[in-house]
Amino acid sequence: MTRQRWSLALAAFGFALLSVTRAETVTGAADLVAAGSYLAAAGDCVACHTRPDGPAFAGGRAFTTAFGTVYSANISPDRATGIGGWTEVQFARAMRDGVAPGGRHLYPVFPYTAYTKLSDADIHALYAFLRSLDPVRYVPPAAAMRLLFRQRGLLALWNRRYLDRGPYATDPGQSPEWNRGAYLTQALGHCGACHSPRDALGGERRGQALTGGVYWDDIRDEVVEDRILTIDAPLVRRWSAVNLRTSPGGLGAWSTEEIVAYLKTGHNARAGAFGPMSEVVANSTSRLTDPDLHAMAVYLQSLPAASRPPTMRPRDPRLAQGEIVYTTRCGDCHQPTGLGMPRLAGADLAKTAPPLAGNAILQAPDPSSLINVILYGAHEAQPGPGTWPKMSGFELSVGLDDEQIAALCTYLRASWGNRAGPVDAAAVARQH
Repeated sequence: MTRQRWSLALAAFGFALLSVTRAETVTGAADLVAAGSYLAAAGDCVACHTRPDGPAFAGGRAFTTAFGTVYSANISPDRATGIGGWTEVQFARAMRDGVAPGGRHLYPVFPYTAYTKLSDADIHALYAFLRSLDPVRYVPPAAAMRLLFRQRGLLALWNRRYLDRGPYATDPGQSPEWNRGAYLTQALGHCGACHSPRDALGGERRGQALTGGVYWDDIRDEVVEDRILTIDAPLVRRWSAVNLRTSPGGLGAWSTEEIVAYLKTGHNARAGAFGPMSEVVANSTSRLTDPDLHAMAVYLQSLPAASRPPTMRPRDPRLAQGEIVYTTRCGDCHQPTGLGMPRLAGADLAKTAPPLAGNAILQAPDPSSLINVILYGAHEAQPGPGTWPKMSGFELSVGLDDEQIAALCTYLRASWGNRAGPVDAAAVARQH
């Protein structure tokens, strides 16, 4: 072969090798972005970083806290208003330490206390995914905090007390599936942000992790005579997150399959997701793989029973009044036994209803979510096979006053083996 032909052959080989390398690079980058997209779904990033009717990931959603209102950040790759100018090191510091470029402390409404457990590989993939998004030029409103809490530097002291820095440490005494479930629940899913109680400074009470919590969120619609009506101005009200432990008032009676079904579809034979949790199912858990959902269920079922003792009053006079309201307004679907009406063949689907006996929402330490359901009704965000029918709210369709609703709540929380404290009319009034 002549020297010219050798040169042409080598050039062709080099071009082919370069093409393969470039193709592998493109494929690898696409796989990394796809992995980051899955992780963003597991973290439900779009829900918090998207304001109502706004572009995805551009921020601006308001979060009401006991210390003021915080607006989520623009995490699109816009260089001027988003994170387009952040390096991966800066991104990792924000995720793990709660500190943005320039040393500005982030309010812990952003759950960096959970994201600190993320692995290097997952932070790398998340960064790649967010960098792949379309940039959006938008500046969210500034946080409106009470005077003392405007001093972001004080968060350095808060972090010393509440931030346990470092990635998730695998438990060698547990299975790989258990460790995967723990990682998804503790880190990416940041379930404790809602399902754990907090102290006066807003830190999670570690000794009561996942025993139920309270947070503020929107009530955007209500169900009236099987119709979903949008509320003109969304109401920001208290919500209560249930006990996720294996306690009688939590998930103690749930099977692994029931937990998986709830996370995947928003319903099972025991309950249906509504309000903020239906948004979590729609944006996050419904997009996870079955093995990951099974791993989360395995982890949750391994947690020892724990709960906060209810403040019950023996023979509360509201129980008799609440029983009357229940019998006339609720017993037709939920049954006098509180066992509900399952979706069996031949059943009137309009009157099927989940059981109230052992119901975690009813037994949550705080009754806010129960009151919200009674006032505004409940419906699942993604109707489908097995969906429970919509429940009409009592605020517009039933002429009950706050005392009667409080009595009904008290009866529900203390009947059929349920053990939770009474509800007064003032608690109902706060949710209007």
